[in-house]
Amino acid sequence: MKKTVVTLLALAFTAGNACSAFAAGPASFARGLTGSSAVSYISEKGTIIPPFAQVLFCAQNPTECRDNNGLAVVAMTDKQMLQLKDVNTAVNRTMIGRNDPRNELNGDVWKVNVRSGDCEDFALTKRSRLIAMGWSSRALRIATAYTPSGEGHAVLVVRTDKGDLVLDNRKSSIKNWRDTDLRWDKIQSGTDPYVWYRL
Repeated sequence: MKKTVVTLLALAFTAGNACSAFAAGPASFARGLTGSSAVSYISEKGTIIPPFAQVLFCAQNPTECRDNNGLAVVAMTDKQMLQLKDVNTAVNRTMIGRNDPRNELNGDVWKVNVRSGDCEDFALTKRSRLIAMGWSSRALRIATAYTPSGEGHAVLVVRTDKGDLVLDNRKSSIKNWRDTDLRWDKIQSGTDPYVWYRL
């Protein structure tokens, strides 16, 4: 396992930081699921080297990257939708959006449960809180994308029987992945955090 992590670190470092995630201001109160799309899931197109900062994050925080053997698709209830809204709102309101210093790992360090951070820190914190509430880690995946202005961005994607739902620190609402303004880049595997897919 240690050899695999070292190999992945080397590959990811060689490939460079494929996703530079930026802080985008905290969102306001979540108004609920928006958009009227039919059930829709992100389609993976093949494996890709994971973001270097994510590989380091998992090496330093193995409990945050462990598979809890839950379901890959969550059957949404009113209670679960309320939990999603509450976590999205709480993290967006309480965390301060702040880019990583440029001298830290090419300006990209992934952190969880912090007071301030950039977009992947928001996504990781939301994921961690939902897992602590009993959600399946397999249904909670970090995805990278680009905003309309071309900035690298990261969000939490929740796979449900209503489709893939996106929790974004730039937005107050939870949306189906097709209803966002993002240009999708790659997504983490639900069962193995060291496996990522092109989108």
